[in-house]
Amino acid sequence: MSSEQPASVIKKIIREIGQECAARGQTVSETLVAFMVKAVGLDPRYDFNVDQILAEKDVQNLIQVCVTRLLDTTNPSLSTIKMQVYFDMNYANRAELLSQQHRVLEERLAPVVRGITDSRPRVHEEMENVYRKIISYVLLSSGLGSPTDIEVVREATAALQSVFSQTEIISFVSLSKKNKEQQLKNLSMLVTGIRLYNKECKKGGSSIDDLPGILNEAIPSATRTVDEGLNTCRTLAHRYTALLESMQEDQHRYAQLSSFKLKEALFSVRQYEAFLCILLSDAITSAQEFEKTNVQFAATMEQLKNTVQNKVSIDTKEVFPLFVALSNLWTSFQDEMLLVSFLTNMTNDLQQFSEIQSQLFPEEVLTSLLEGVTVKSDEERIRETIGTRVNASDFKNQEWLFPETTDNFDQLLIQYHGFCAYAIGVKGLTLPGNPAVGILKHKERCYVFSSKEAAYIFAQDPDRFIQLNVEKAKEHAELIQLLELHHQFEYLAPYAQARNAEKCLMKPMTKCDSSTQTDTHILPPTIVTSYEWNEWELRRKAIKLANLRRKLTRAMQTDLSHMRRENSTQVYLPKDVSTQTKRDNSSNVPRPQIYLEGLRGGSSTTTHMVKVDLTRAVDET
Repeated sequence: MSSEQPASVIKKIIREIGQECAARGQTVSETLVAFMVKAVGLDPRYDFNVDQILAEKDVQNLIQVCVTRLLDTTNPSLSTIKMQVYFDMNYANRAELLSQQHRVLEERLAPVVRGITDSRPRVHEEMENVYRKIISYVLLSSGLGSPTDIEVVREATAALQSVFSQTEIISFVSLSKKNKEQQLKNLSMLVTGIRLYNKECKKGGSSIDDLPGILNEAIPSATRTVDEGLNTCRTLAHRYTALLESMQEDQHRYAQLSSFKLKEALFSVRQYEAFLCILLSDAITSAQEFEKTNVQFAATMEQLKNTVQNKVSIDTKEVFPLFVALSNLWTSFQDEMLLVSFLTNMTNDLQQFSEIQSQLFPEEVLTSLLEGVTVKSDEERIRETIGTRVNASDFKNQEWLFPETTDNFDQLLIQYHGFCAYAIGVKGLTLPGNPAVGILKHKERCYVFSSKEAAYIFAQDPDRFIQLNVEKAKEHAELIQLLELHHQFEYLAPYAQARNAEKCLMKPMTKCDSSTQTDTHILPPTIVTSYEWNEWELRRKAIKLANLRRKLTRAMQTDLSHMRRENSTQVYLPKDVSTQTKRDNSSNVPRPQIYLEGLRGGSSTTTHMVKVDLTRAVDET
């Protein structure tokens, strides 16, 4: 319904429809009722104006129409809508399912983990109690046996004591809560690896299921079941398509078959086929993952045997990583078991929605209707168009994509689930499109066609044919999900589609050679280094400037403090300097030798002095 309708009115309508159906013996889910209300509001045949608030009379008419359609169990359209609602509410892809399972396991183990990490044992009995809780956690987290089985508990206890004795509880208690949780996980993986190794060596592990052997049978069985369902629904789709084509070609056939709801039946088997293709893809992925995991598990087990052999003591650095690897690989086996079980249940549950086909069209009735009618499979229709393709030069304003000119051609997001964009609105048929004919890219969306002629007609006025397809989806609400028209009816998008709306396939990239040259730094730089985007930083600077205006720096000295200041003076230190002012010289001269005689007197009264000069001449020296 339109957003113009108050939420309370819509809830009241949904509640009254559910109560009316229950009163007539048919229990319907609230999700199914809500989808039916929106689908009826869109259907132009009922002439409900959903762009304005409905009057009381219109509300009652809407309720009666919805109840009538929900109780019409012979209509394939209702079966298809139920199938779509069921698949949307229950299906989860591989990553989502495993993530949800691991989250549920952690929630279930949370009380056990809390009881271990929060305990503060002081006496011997309390320590033994904590040790027993650790054993229970190891068994519950590994999924290898029940904690109530005495033999299983003994095996787990023996394996745990080999890597973590009771005397280590004291050091375990002193750890932080985070480290305790991490050590519990490590102990669980080590014990699991040891028990798996003992099982391989025939020393225990009788309670451990042979998951590789079970998966080796379960995955091919699930794949065969899906394949059989696919073959059945594809055969029905080919037959219904042939009957619908014969109706359009022969008026007598039209009168004969108009009472049968062939279009609704065709849409139903096509939707069933689409869901089975999703499950088959998941089954193939599981088979590939199982093969890879099985090879790794066998190689790791062989390496562990070669490492251990018959040694009495082994370095923990060698074997512990191998035990952990075994545990992780076994967890992968458990994940695959969960996925295979989920796929099997989904396949069986979807089958109930296809049972209406055999009720409306028993094999003998369908065989009689097909007399004289040529039934073509999807592969045969595609083979008929091999070698024919659109000539892009015939369309000047249209863009056509071909394998040799478009990168990621096989990964393009094709509209209408890959069905012919022309046949849906004009013929009401879901014919397989052949991308080799040419893919029309119109307003960023890609369309394929069942033949060259259909492509040429559609390309003349794409918007008109797109609108025809939208009108066809309004008449048959199940086409909205089958043809993936959620962008046209966003308020009818299923939960899973809306959740993953941002995930889409790669866009087309047309191959072409091009080159461009631009000037470097055409404009001068306009970076303002003083720019500030932070309002609080601007406030801080403004307050700082405002405070500076009222600040003044002053200094003074007093008589008591003026001698206390620190002064320093720099002087030139004395340096050693010498100057030469004269020159020393010498010469060799005769030494004077003069003798005086008679100075002391003698016998006479008169003194006679005699001077004798014995100095040598200069030239003799």
